Amino acid sequence: MKGIRIALALILLAISAASPAQKVFSVKYENQADVKVYVVKYENQADLKVFKVKYENQAGENNGRWFFTKYENQAKKKIYFVEYENQSDLKIFFVDYENQAGWRNKEKIHLMY
Repeated sequence: MKGIRIALALILLAISAASPAQKVFSVKYENQADVKVYVVKYENQADLKVFKVKYENQAGENNGRWFFTKYENQAKKKIYFVEYENQSDLKIFFVDYENQAGWRNKEKIHLMY
């Protein structure tokens, strides 16, 4: 029984280590984007609270910790920042601390997979 738990833990660890980070690239044109994003003024208006990490290895897997890549081909998702809320697929709010990041509206979680 203990061996099965250890094996299962190792498998889960390997899967989580292999999963790509939440790396995003901000495109110049709307038609290039996978997701259209609007930055709201208040946290309670957001679907996702985002924390911008400094290094690629700090990024999370669809948990609001984003790393902005330098090149488009390095990103998992291409995003476009729209000017008006009604043009967006996803509303985000940038938070100051990593532990504040996360989904507020889980119905939109599929947009970032």
